Amino acid sequence: MAQKTNPLEDAKRRCVCLVDAIERLPPPSITDSCKRTLLKLAESELSFLSRRASSSSSCSDSPLSVNIGHLEAVVHILRHLSVAGVSRVCKPIPLLPASGKVPRTDSGSKFAHVDIVCTLKGNPVWVVVSDRNPNYVIWHNGHKGKGLRLRIQQVVAAAQFSPTLKPSSIILFFSRGVTDSILKKIVDDFWAVKYKMEADFPLSIVAFLEEMEGEWINIVARSYQESVALEIKVDNFEKPARDPEWGAGESILGAAEAENPDGNVNLNYPTTFDTLISGLSPPMKGKDMASAKTREVLCGGDLINFDTTALIALVSDISNGGAEELLNVAESELRQQFKGNLPFVIAQANSELRKPILPDLGAIIWGKNGMICESVLSEFKELVAMYGGTKEKRRADQMLKWLIVVSDNPSDRMIGLPTTRKLAEKNKVIFGTGDYWHVPSLTANMAFVRAVSQTGMSLHTIEHRPRALIGN
Repeated sequence: MAQKTNPLEDAKRRCVCLVDAIERLPPPSITDSCKRTLLKLAESELSFLSRRASSSSSCSDSPLSVNIGHLEAVVHILRHLSVAGVSRVCKPIPLLPASGKVPRTDSGSKFAHVDIVCTLKGNPVWVVVSDRNPNYVIWHNGHKGKGLRLRIQQVVAAAQFSPTLKPSSIILFFSRGVTDSILKKIVDDFWAVKYKMEADFPLSIVAFLEEMEGEWINIVARSYQESVALEIKVDNFEKPARDPEWGAGESILGAAEAENPDGNVNLNYPTTFDTLISGLSPPMKGKDMASAKTREVLCGGDLINFDTTALIALVSDISNGGAEELLNVAESELRQQFKGNLPFVIAQANSELRKPILPDLGAIIWGKNGMICESVLSEFKELVAMYGGTKEKRRADQMLKWLIVVSDNPSDRMIGLPTTRKLAEKNKVIFGTGDYWHVPSLTANMAFVRAVSQTGMSLHTIEHRPRALIGN
């Protein structure tokens, strides 16, 4: 039987388990900066509780003013299988319209608090989390300038006036549920609809079940069976909200259906180039791509944007059986051919022998539609013509027959980023076109991905190991 503990000790143990859960969040989907922010908040709560436990004036049965439940709910969202590109957590976002005039609010706040900035199913979203008892949620308190309505208004306004961070949707996640009266007000005032998330992760955080110091803790596990998620579509805002005193917008037109990605790795993905590309869905013609319905279907999870590094990795002879042969060539000959790039080429060949790349790429693109923009097409053809060998050129020609070519059309938020050495215009166009289509970009260019993340923008990318053309 579980040992009974007092609320203060229970809360401290929850904090310890929360820290462990944060440290276990997978690095590819969340930046180190975001993880540090969460750890700092969790450790701050633990310090507060520890000070209270040591205080002679503390009472074990008095109410606890802590944010553990809120942080647990944030981590619960971050464990969602479709969440990627987390670039910002638990941070305020400025309420700054293009005019520079802050929308008037009773609170006078110039910031909106957003819990998570990320991509969800390939779409940029902001997530706002509430862990309050639904019976104590206040809709509007005009005298004190508080309430849920005002908070949603602030987030909506910030979303409309954030050119680079602008999400396509705002997700409101009520971890403990929401009353019918509050739900109706959100739907009526913001045209929100329910967003189904439960299919993509378990309803309870089993990672929070821990055994510590020989004692089984039965109070740490949380069930989110009563949770409610609502979506407000920012992309459909075209005119001011019905509240004349606020610069928010009209919202939703339809609900997003959450997909259920298969988390299991199939070890039987193709190991040859010809088999791999035959697993791509046949490309569509330009006139078919122009169909709005077709674009909606493709953006539903079956489309991947390839950058140039991904195409090079697929056609490189290193990836296609030439690694061992390359390493058997005399070093003097290799140095003459690759010059200063020799260490990188040797490292790639050794990496290939340890773990071939084609099965990894096959697991990502098998059964999907491959897309490239015109800039990638031009750059890829130029690189293959200059550095590719006979076999690599043949693979490149075959590869292009299986890809959809779309016009360069970067998203507004990507174009809104400043052009710098790390944020080159060319890459903004390539990744921005994938962002416009709301699809992930397959890339080895992690320097650009990190540079984007440092601006606070969420970007849906899939990393692959780099490979070079070797002239075979």
